[in-house]
Amino acid sequence: MGTTQLESVQEPKYWHLKTVLSDALDSDFAVGEILPNERELAARFGVARATLRQALEQLELEGRLQRRRGVGTTVAPPRVGVAVSTAQHDWTGGAGEAWQPVDCTTDTAPAQVLAMLEVGSDEQVHIVRRIRVTQGQRVAAELLYVPSSSVPELSAIEAPSGPARARSVVRELHRLGLGGQDRSVELGSARADDAKELDRLPGAPVLVVTTRYLTAGGTAAVSVATYRADTCRLTFGDSGDLEISHHGQEREAS
Repeated sequence: MGTTQLESVQEPKYWHLKTVLSDALDSDFAVGEILPNERELAARFGVARATLRQALEQLELEGRLQRRRGVGTTVAPPRVGVAVSTAQHDWTGGAGEAWQPVDCTTDTAPAQVLAMLEVGSDEQVHIVRRIRVTQGQRVAAELLYVPSSSVPELSAIEAPSGPARARSVVRELHRLGLGGQDRSVELGSARADDAKELDRLPGAPVLVVTTRYLTAGGTAAVSVATYRADTCRLTFGDSGDLEISHHGQEREAS
C-alpha cells in the first residue's frame, strides 16, 4: 500500500482513506491476512490515528474487516447467505435451519420482552439460547423467551437444563399452531455475552431481529436474535420476504 495525499480532498479524510484502504484490501491482501498495526498504517498514510480508526470502523461495518480477540484486524472472508424467513406461519429454527441449542434457563425476562409476552413482571419464563451457524461460521446468537403457558406439556424431569432442555422447549413450542408473527430489525452494538458467542469484540455492530410469535391465545414466544452486521445485509423482495445475505450471493427467503 502506498502513501496518498489527503490534504486536498474535500470529503472527510477518514472516508477517502476508507476508499483507499478498500482498494488495497482487494489488491494487496488475502482473506484472513492481518493488517499492520494502527501506528504503522497511520504513518504510512500520513493521517492521525483517530482518522485511521474511523476508516477501519467503517470497513468493519461494511464487512471488509474483522477485529478478533488476540489476533488483531484481519481481512474478512466473503459473506455467506443467511435467509431469515418472514413467512407468517413458520417458526424460526424449523427443519433445515442451522440453529444449535446451547442452553435453557428459567428466569425473568427483560421488561420489554415481558410487555410483548403480556405476562406479569415476576413471572419466570424459559429462556433458550441458540447459535446459528452457516458454512461453519457463527452468524447469530438468539435468546428465545417462552412462557410456561406455551409449553404446558414440558417435563422438568426429562431434561432439567442444558442443550437437551433447550431442544425440549423448542420441540414443545413448535407443536403450537402458529397464527402469525411480528418482526422488527434494528442496528445495535454487541453485548458482552453475544460478542463472545459470535467471536466479536463487545460493541461490534450487530443487527437485532426481534420476532413475536402469535397464536390464537396471544403471544406464544419472543425471539431476540443478534446477527453480525459485519457479515450480513438486509434485502426485501416484492413479496415482503426478508433476507440476511452476504457478498456475492443472493437468495430468496423461505
